[in-house]
Amino acid sequence: MSLTPKEQKILDSIIVRSDNDPSNPEFPADDPKFPATPTYQIQVEWFTNVWLKDESHNPTGTHKDRLAWEIVVTYKHFLEAKKWWQVDGPLPQMSIISSWSAAIAIQTQLQKYWLPSLKALIDFKIEKKYVEILEKLWTEIYLTDLSKKLLTPIEILQLTNNEDGIDITSSEALDPTQRYYDRLSYEILNSSPDYCFVPFGTGNLYENILNMTKKEISWLWIHDPRFQWDIETLKSCHFLWATTNNPDTLAEKLYSPHLPFVHFSDQWIKIYKQSWFCGNKSQVHIVQEQWIKKALEVATSQDISCEPSGIAGFALLLQMREQIPSDAKILIVNTGKTRL
Repeated sequence: MSLTPKEQKILDSIIVRSDNDPSNPEFPADDPKFPATPTYQIQVEWFTNVWLKDESHNPTGTHKDRLAWEIVVTYKHFLEAKKWWQVDGPLPQMSIISSWSAAIAIQTQLQKYWLPSLKALIDFKIEKKYVEILEKLWTEIYLTDLSKKLLTPIEILQLTNNEDGIDITSSEALDPTQRYYDRLSYEILNSSPDYCFVPFGTGNLYENILNMTKKEISWLWIHDPRFQWDIETLKSCHFLWATTNNPDTLAEKLYSPHLPFVHFSDQWIKIYKQSWFCGNKSQVHIVQEQWIKKALEVATSQDISCEPSGIAGFALLLQMREQIPSDAKILIVNTGKTRL
């Protein structure tokens, strides 16, 4: 089966310049560059060398735009397969469990390329304004109580009336642990920090960063062209992730009663540390609310566009300030704030 004229137009419009050539980047599609977002020094009491990786400069304001682009590229693969008679029928719709920022980023891209609308499964407690924004983007919204039980991929598809579709939340075939945020991971690694503080929500960014470090350290003589860091320094970098177990937290996008598809475990990170793929202080930590508030206050004073979830890594630095050398090179990843 060949493509319809509309499908051919969509295929032609999705331009992937290169997979990993830093001199010919593919993201963001309208203004491709590597690095895609800036890293700059900020002032933090107690420390002399703190840098911010600022994902608020992405198209809709968060790192989820990188995931959204990968979904568009996946549709390009589908169309190429259909063009060469490998598959038949209409393009499948995608389903996702989302707090809304990922849904906004993905649906914005799908709409731009005339692709099938996203089916978003969202907790029924979501604020009405976010529902209205998603509806304006032609997102198909399905509300449910996400705290009730651990949902399987089949249940996610059923709840979004998408039995013949694809669940982004769980699909290993989409290679989420190495593909969603590989460019961001390299941009982070190339900052060559001694300590790196990152929010931990779905776990995808966590997994991508550590998998890129494992890849570069394991392949001693063959490196990705985007990698521009010293291997010995990389081995000693401590990656510290900030999350919460508080259902009433300000950092609402970091809290989930269930994380069914995350690969993190104590054994997982132990193996990475034992293999010297990261510094021995690397770990996921629970961040306290008082430090989330303080981080927001400091970030706002320096005109950083962020939200509690996105700046949680900064909060963890403040919480751990007595355990971190004052002259260490520190990188904070701000995953941004969705522009409404």
